[in-house]
Amino acid sequence: MNPRDIQNSEQARALLQSLSCTHVKVGVFDIDGILRGKYMSKEKFLESLDSGFGFCDVVLGWDMGDRLYDNSQYTGWHSGYPDAKVRLLPHTCRAMPMEDNDLFFLAEFSGDAEQICPRGVLRRVLKQAQEMGLQVFSGFEYEFFVFNETPQSVREKGYQDLEPMAPGDFGYSLIRNTVAAPTYKNLLSMCEAMDLPIEGLHEETGPGVMEAALAYDSALASADKAALFKTFTKIAMQKQGKMATFMAKWHEQMPGSSGHIHLSLRGEDGAGLFYDARQAHNMSETMQHFVAGQQKLMPELLSMVAPTINAYRRLIPGFWAPTEASVGIDNRTCAIRIIPGSETSQRLEYRIGAADANPYIILAAVIASGLWGIKNKCPLLPMTEGSAYDQTFADALKLPTTLWQAAQRLKQSAMAREYFGDAFVAHFAASREWEEREHRKHISKWEMERYFEII
Repeated sequence: MNPRDIQNSEQARALLQSLSCTHVKVGVFDIDGILRGKYMSKEKFLESLDSGFGFCDVVLGWDMGDRLYDNSQYTGWHSGYPDAKVRLLPHTCRAMPMEDNDLFFLAEFSGDAEQICPRGVLRRVLKQAQEMGLQVFSGFEYEFFVFNETPQSVREKGYQDLEPMAPGDFGYSLIRNTVAAPTYKNLLSMCEAMDLPIEGLHEETGPGVMEAALAYDSALASADKAALFKTFTKIAMQKQGKMATFMAKWHEQMPGSSGHIHLSLRGEDGAGLFYDARQAHNMSETMQHFVAGQQKLMPELLSMVAPTINAYRRLIPGFWAPTEASVGIDNRTCAIRIIPGSETSQRLEYRIGAADANPYIILAAVIASGLWGIKNKCPLLPMTEGSAYDQTFADALKLPTTLWQAAQRLKQSAMAREYFGDAFVAHFAASREWEEREHRKHISKWEMERYFEII
């Protein structure tokens, strides 16, 4: 049986019992979109298929550097970091070509932890869409930089003077992707084997930067694939003696790394709901309200879209990243780009996100704000024409400029609490406040060069 044909625990059990493997790999994504997991014995896995298993809830109570939050209401020293319940997801079964096709399964938090589980948050938003008679389809695009470095070498160099996979700016270069064909083809074949299909992979503008467009899928499957793509791309590169980074902006003189999302809605009958040939730009009233909600709520939800200190280094004019909650027709200077087309191709591109965002959390924000717009029949503001960087926007459309500001907006958002739940909003905002406080503890090279002698 093909692992990707598994749909339920009975089929997963039958597959495992037919194999001679002794262990299975399982993983669950944390608040920052990092895959945390372990090898589990076949016997333990089979026992856990229906009943779930315990996973130390510290993975929801620490940051990406394994530093414990001191402001977490969910877990901490006060609770003793007990096990959280985790359910296995049989339909996510994949063979891992880099491990002799051993099996991998995704899991997600259940019980009390489900309130703050990123995948659980997205599922709850999609349930609201389903109750409105809507199906959501999405596809992620990622830019990422690749270096001829290892985890050891970047530390030895202090993350300075890193060697990119290729020099200079050479976007869409056939020379580059032919010379580096082994690296490209290794990534393509791995993603094909793991059902992480890539529609397009090319050299982007910048030294060693690549862009991958993942095939669209139903929203939850799309987020699964995006999150797994980021993780296994890093694995594929490191096994070749290289490193991939999905930082929003790794160098002040280089372009940022985007994480754009293409999205459309269908009805219960499968018909496209964004298309209406009678309306300007083929934008149906449903699409207009959906986009209007996204635009209005973008400042409130920005911490879910731009969740790191580094993400705000990217949101500056002139680097292909939006700076206000703008909307335009096929306009890549805008935060939301409307792409007119047919009933099956009419869609929007949510361009504000960087590659560092947690796919589940950013997609939950993108969808929920649109649903809110439909529910409240939010009117669409006039479209932006020309460069959005050269225009002045109303204060209501201006975005927070720091992670701390964005976290405060999220905490105050009634819409966020309605769609994501009080527990998630409180925990996620606290985790972003922690990130900002950790940043303030450190003295940058810029500060040393600027102040050490002169001030």
